[in-house]
Amino acid sequence: MSHSKLVQVGQPHRPFAVKWINLAGRVANAIGMHPVSLNEERLIKKAIRQAESSDFGGDDFREGLRRFLASAESEAELTLLGRLMVQGYVTGNLANRLRLVEWRKRHPEIENEEIIAPLFIVGLPRTGTTILHSLLEQDPVNRSPLFWEVQFPVPPATPETWDNDPRIAEHQKILDQLFELVPDFAAMHPMGATMPQECVAVFTMCFMSEQLQVQFNVPSYQAWLDEQDMRPTYEFHRRFLQHAQSGGVRGGRWVLKSPAHLHSIDTLLEVYPDARIVHTHRDPIKVCASVASLTATLRGASTDAIDLSAIGRQQLDWWAKLIEKSLEQRKRLSDRADQFFDVKMSETVADPISVVRRMYGHFGYPLTEEVEAEMVAFMEANPRDKHGSHTYTPQDFGIDPKRDRAPFEDYINYFGL
Repeated sequence: MSHSKLVQVGQPHRPFAVKWINLAGRVANAIGMHPVSLNEERLIKKAIRQAESSDFGGDDFREGLRRFLASAESEAELTLLGRLMVQGYVTGNLANRLRLVEWRKRHPEIENEEIIAPLFIVGLPRTGTTILHSLLEQDPVNRSPLFWEVQFPVPPATPETWDNDPRIAEHQKILDQLFELVPDFAAMHPMGATMPQECVAVFTMCFMSEQLQVQFNVPSYQAWLDEQDMRPTYEFHRRFLQHAQSGGVRGGRWVLKSPAHLHSIDTLLEVYPDARIVHTHRDPIKVCASVASLTATLRGASTDAIDLSAIGRQQLDWWAKLIEKSLEQRKRLSDRADQFFDVKMSETVADPISVVRRMYGHFGYPLTEEVEAEMVAFMEANPRDKHGSHTYTPQDFGIDPKRDRAPFEDYINYFGL
């Protein structure tokens, strides 16, 4: 079993080849060469060439893209590899958006696809959401967007190729490259081409996604995003689900997940009024330390400027803001309690199958013995720390559990943490 620990500010571990790439970038900058452009119009043109289409279905993504690029350029302190990552990230998401719009124009019947009572797992990150999402995926009634079909959404998946679509292997290669670049990441957050993907990956096609600030230090972009109306992004999300199921791979309900839904629960329910919501909970101080560890590891792929204390402070401030918004919304939506199921991470860790039983009972979902047996088998095949573990303390990120607890007290008391 592998172990990793982030305990000091400094350059993160990188493969030898990556160090040479970044050295080449520093040399190029020193002599006035800038080999990787983050110019908005150039990246848009590159995406248009990749997708062989120019219709983005509207310009609602433009301001988010512009602000992200400006923030990445001025704040993220990107290495050459980091600039390549941003460039690839932008063009890839723009190209996918173009392909989705073009496919829908050719198949207007997709508009008739119904999204009925989807189940959303929301709550703080690092609170057992991933294991719940994976467990629920064992029930054939449930349908989650998988990593590979979010990465390569066009054409939509079909029942005939669901298990052997060549895009599965193609995306697994991409993930394997990420694990080589960031060797500690697999122990922090399991990922695989056929695993359920989070909604933030869909939101990124609108450049309205919290995923961007986890991978890159873009605080001004995130501050802007926190104040935006997310309704158009959720409407895009709904169109994506329509597209994904239009190929014929359907379940009785969609199961979706992201901590990013926390501060937009009311908007989510405007677009999906019959949604069911699983809200996961954990001591926010522990959450902030865990997310800081993950963030530092991911950002280390694109920058040498890793300040663990600064990352810790970012997490404390940002999650305090989101928790306050989510608590306000939960109180305001108290008359819709039947649409919510609250669960603590400690309960999920202690007995995840019992949590699923209670969840199914609350929402009136049938749980057969066969499906429960599949869930038990999944847990046995995927024990905690299967891919290694990582150790850290809040103090590694300048977080003091006593000093920094005050902004979270209302949330802690309301949910009995």
